[in-house]
Amino acid sequence: MNSATVRALLVRGMVAGVLAGFLAFGLAYLIGEGPVDAAIAFESAHAHDHGGEEELVSRVVQSTAGLGTAVLVYGTALGGIAALAYCFALGRVGRFGARATALLVAMGGFITVALVPFLKYPANPPAVGDPETLNQRTALFFLMIALSVLLGVGALLLGRALAPRWGNWNATVAAGAAFAVAVALAIVFLPASDALPEEFPADVLWDFRIASLGVQALLWAALGLILGQLAERVLEPRAALASEQVAASREPTPTS
Repeated sequence: MNSATVRALLVRGMVAGVLAGFLAFGLAYLIGEGPVDAAIAFESAHAHDHGGEEELVSRVVQSTAGLGTAVLVYGTALGGIAALAYCFALGRVGRFGARATALLVAMGGFITVALVPFLKYPANPPAVGDPETLNQRTALFFLMIALSVLLGVGALLLGRALAPRWGNWNATVAAGAAFAVAVALAIVFLPASDALPEEFPADVLWDFRIASLGVQALLWAALGLILGQLAERVLEPRAALASEQVAASREPTPTS
């Protein structure tokens, strides 16, 4: 793959990230802001030393422009990284087309970057938790992401090494089982983060964590679908043109 193709895919990956970010922002606003408001209300009701402080940014700005900017920046960066991973994976994970490879990359990204770290360090609402342990909790979370990605790459290489002798199906099952065992060991032996206050509402915590994981799932799924569609135009222009022609032929024609 030459540099021009990589650059074209990188740009399209970032575009896909922006579009996926818009969808993720809509879902985050609809199902995520309620638990955040409830968590902030809980923190305010139990704060003793910070009463009367004036917030620098209003809650309305945080939940609209602030949230939108954060999700779009995150989606753009994620799209660029996913595009580079896509360039590496293309042709190395099997005889899949442009769109199928994009979906596989997105699924792998969701599992390693979102799902596995969530199992060990699930998201907590803002304004809740000990501020003194913030740096430690952040470091542990990113350590879990890095470890998960490395284990995922290792599982991919293991599957490729076993495929000639065991067959694709058996090699895939063995690599997946090895990945699951390694992740389970990491979850057991890595230190736990600090617990939330005992009186924190369990339903608010549950709703926030489910919303957080749902936003990640939507972001990665949309990224995979959009990136695959855009990448196909670069890598398989004839197939993309044929698909467009078939879709156009199925549209009803106006009658006089």
